Amino acid sequence: MARNPHYDPSLPHHRPGGFQNVEVPFEPKTLGEVLRWRWDAARQSLPHPPRTPIPQQAPDLDFIHRNATAGGAMRPAVTWIGHATALMQCSGVNVLTDPIFSHRASPLRFAGPQRHQPPGLALRELPRIDLVLVSHNHYDHLDDASARALHTQPGGPPQFVVPLGLKAWFAARGIRSVVELDWWQTHSLRGPKGPVDVVLVPAQHWSARGLGDRMATLWGGFAVFGPDCHWFYAGDTAYSREFSRMRESFALRQSGAQGGGFDLALLPIGSYEPRWFMAGQHVNVEEALQIHRDLGAKRSLGVHWGTFALTDEPLDEPPQRLARLGLAQGLAEDEFFVLPIGGTQRLAARDATRDAKML
Repeated sequence: MARNPHYDPSLPHHRPGGFQNVEVPFEPKTLGEVLRWRWDAARQSLPHPPRTPIPQQAPDLDFIHRNATAGGAMRPAVTWIGHATALMQCSGVNVLTDPIFSHRASPLRFAGPQRHQPPGLALRELPRIDLVLVSHNHYDHLDDASARALHTQPGGPPQFVVPLGLKAWFAARGIRSVVELDWWQTHSLRGPKGPVDVVLVPAQHWSARGLGDRMATLWGGFAVFGPDCHWFYAGDTAYSREFSRMRESFALRQSGAQGGGFDLALLPIGSYEPRWFMAGQHVNVEEALQIHRDLGAKRSLGVHWGTFALTDEPLDEPPQRLARLGLAQGLAEDEFFVLPIGGTQRLAARDATRDAKML
């Protein structure tokens, strides 16, 4: 096993050869278990095709581009591009999460999971991106062609913020505008409304690009704190108590007087079946709802569904399940919602004074 150049024996998620989850260590499935999963899926013709079309709509390019250049007048908004890729426009900063615009989530152009729907915005339709957040190195979250294209965007490259160990991957492609973070470390940038803090937070997952680099680089989610919006992106994750700990850790900066909890959480709701295989790495809808509560998020957007058929549930099942469970649990319809691919949701700007008066 290669040596971990970032190894710190005082940190429980560090290992001499890489990284590991703290609460429940990740145990890779055996070849026999992988074959059992694929055999069962083939025998039952899983995943079944969607019964309803995955919702799509033409993006509101006029609003997106006007908002992108509005500086301090930018209105907080999120646009779902597909899978885990979203455009967040907050605090005068344009941010992409885990950008993948390629046809396949694969190291190969001719094989591997392929898109069932095109991206909600094409690369050429994006505004200039200021910041790219990469949660881990799996092919459906870190895409070579998309990273290269963003690096050469008009107006100069964005700032990439990545977990420990991934900077070398970008450097090998000539991409130097990269900041590496460990869990709970912060990268700060100055937006037109004031400082924006990006914190890498734990996720219950794993990493690998090939057969010999499992767990060699870190993974995680992101908590982003701007003057007019606090938002959260979970990346890929199984359920853990870390989300309750995050709420406790951020309590001082998310008091009622400071505007309360996250204004929006981007949470995965797809790629969860079969549970015996996926529970250690991907949440299902029930667990995503629990994360929403654990974080104390005001609203959540379901992502990581409807684009790549990576697991055994139909592509259209996650939002249907979310609607049923949300209704049963008494959630307001817009508290935990989904968007059509290409859809934009405008958000209320964070108003600490108003929220303090509501307490």
